Amino acid sequence: MTRLFLIIYTLAASVLAGSAVVAALTMGLVAAKPIVLAAVAGALVALPVAWVVARQMES
Repeated sequence: MTRLFLIIYTLAASVLAGSAVVAALTMGLVAAKPIVLAAVAGALVALPVAWVVARQMES
């Protein structure tokens, strides 16, 4: 389960962080702090997402 979780997290974190950064840039937030915060938020949101997906795939 841990290996599957890490693989899914890698994919989910890059997608969600990238989407959050694009959303921040679209809103006109071009400073470094909002971009970094959006990337971190996307990576944090990916943790439970990856966990749920990995559990569903194991069942």
